[in-house]
Amino acid sequence: MTTINGEVAAGFEGVREAFAAGFERRGDVGAAVCVYRDGRPVVDLWGGVADPDTGRPWERDTLQLVYSATKGATATVAHLLAQRGELDLDAPVAEYWPEFAVNGKAEIPVRWLLSHRAGVVTVAPPVPLEAALRWQPMVDALAVQRPEWEPGTAHGYHGRTFGWLVGEVVRRVSGRTPGRFFAEEVAGPLGLDFFIGLPAAERGRVSRMVYPKPEFDLSTVPLDLVPPEVRELVAALQDPDSLSNRAFAVTDPAEIDFNSAEVQAAELPASNGIGTARGLARMYAALIGEVDGVRLFTPETLASATAEQAAGVDKVIMLPIRFGSGYMLPVETNPLTGPRAFGHPGRGGSLAFADPEHGIGFGYVMNSIVEGAEDPRAAALVDAVREALAR
Repeated sequence: MTTINGEVAAGFEGVREAFAAGFERRGDVGAAVCVYRDGRPVVDLWGGVADPDTGRPWERDTLQLVYSATKGATATVAHLLAQRGELDLDAPVAEYWPEFAVNGKAEIPVRWLLSHRAGVVTVAPPVPLEAALRWQPMVDALAVQRPEWEPGTAHGYHGRTFGWLVGEVVRRVSGRTPGRFFAEEVAGPLGLDFFIGLPAAERGRVSRMVYPKPEFDLSTVPLDLVPPEVRELVAALQDPDSLSNRAFAVTDPAEIDFNSAEVQAAELPASNGIGTARGLARMYAALIGEVDGVRLFTPETLASATAEQAAGVDKVIMLPIRFGSGYMLPVETNPLTGPRAFGHPGRGGSLAFADPEHGIGFGYVMNSIVEGAEDPRAAALVDAVREALAR
């Protein structure tokens, strides 16, 4: 039986129970969850194993790569620049990045990058991974890329390209890479354990991700055996030339070893943020209110960041989804803790969000990757938080 470390405030004991059940019944290996309410932590729990190969235990300061939950941190950087008057989210990207103004992209506003409406989801030909990790070769390729659809007419998840697109605007405006800006303007003031571009000195604290062995080969599943509601998606995943596949094949090789030191040290602002559940929950808490004297967003910035920009079936992931400007918004299948909540999940199960109506900042990170749309671990934790709020 896994030992659960940490503390919960009175009334939030159900979150501890849900967290323990994640290890007992839902496949967690090492994980942490943290919840802030009204600027103070009410849940701070961790447990399990950080590296199954060595048996290294998950400690209070264990760091975890969170895949696309990184996008929320990157969006935060862009909104801080807008809040300071240095970046106009409704101005053309080309105003800040002139090389971008080719192949039908001259009028794309920055906000369409944040809300996945720009259509710049692919790179042809893919950029060699070693070059992509150096930043400039990838942004050069994106600058001349033609959109996959008429910008602004639809939305499709910019799963890999989001970080370079938004990050290059940040770099052009601020003179700092997005990882450095985040470190100096967000992580520093709040004392966050969260990095976009891991310093070498922190490498020893990082958990090792555990990937599942495929139960079956999706590419061979007959489509008539697939439930109708996901048949089109499975058909797209079986087609190597589909937009769904090409959107995640922007590097060569397409598969990236996120456990590697080189990948963790690079800045991939869509997908390689590394930190603690505490760091994520604290950041989101500071977006909606004051945390130890620090508040990141004004009410006006918060409203701009979370106003719905896109909704409906996504052209890339082919499921219903809603976007604000850089943050995902609740949908029927993932209601979070209320209709005003906003945040971002990450591949395999990580989740971070805020709920201004209830004063909640939430972070869950784990090293056991669950593939597919249905992962009960984070959902059970959010359900437990919602039940605590209802009481």
